[in-house]
Amino acid sequence: MDDLSKMVAVLTGGGGVLCGAMAAGLAACGVQVAVVDLEQDKADAIVDGIRRSGGKASALKASVLSREELERACERTLSTYGRVDVLINGAGGNHPRGTTSADLPFFELPEDAVKFVFDLNFVGTFLPSQVFGKVMAHQQHGVIVNIASMNALRPLTRIPAYSAAKAAVANFTQWLAVHMAQEYAPQIRVVALAPGFFLTEQNRYLLMDEQGELTDRGRTIINHTPMGRFGEPDDLVGAVKWLISPEARFVTGIVIPVDGGFSAYSGV
Repeated sequence: MDDLSKMVAVLTGGGGVLCGAMAAGLAACGVQVAVVDLEQDKADAIVDGIRRSGGKASALKASVLSREELERACERTLSTYGRVDVLINGAGGNHPRGTTSADLPFFELPEDAVKFVFDLNFVGTFLPSQVFGKVMAHQQHGVIVNIASMNALRPLTRIPAYSAAKAAVANFTQWLAVHMAQEYAPQIRVVALAPGFFLTEQNRYLLMDEQGELTDRGRTIINHTPMGRFGEPDDLVGAVKWLISPEARFVTGIVIPVDGGFSAYSGV
């Protein structure tokens, strides 16, 4: 994986917990990273940490739902680094009103919340893939890493919008892998990670109560995860480093679970 030090990686949602860890992990290997986030202060915080550790990084503010903003971010990345070798589509999340509960049954889920979740996760993967993927098509090489979810492999209760959106991301990963290889260059690869259960700002309210104890849902997840814990952000870094490295040069169109065995466990 020594060749990672020659790479330039763009991470959307780079100011978040999981993608922030990926950005820092890649920068530690010498990758030059462009941290793209809707919130400039979050991107700045990740970049400051990387620079303090001796890495090379830049912070860019952009919405993954705005082609115009993404194109500006792409132009700035190219002017700074000259190319884009890796795109990690990490922007995403759920919405409390896209989640069923005793107070909000499925039949009353508001359309705007469902659209918000689907757009953020699927369209927010689709548009960056168009903008930065076009650069890869011109270069004739590159790797796109999408972030799917355990929901893409086995639909989970209560979160229909999120499950459907992440299933779309997984399907799109396979479609785009074939399209880019056949239409542009076999050296353009598209893959996805399907994280299991990681505590983030978006899902903490489902997994932990106000006292910091596991909710019933949280306990069920831990009981169905053979490794017996939630994932740590750094647990994703090794998988990402392998997927973007020359060691994975014959790997495309796959969705890899990083889930502590959750997807392998039947419950008995």
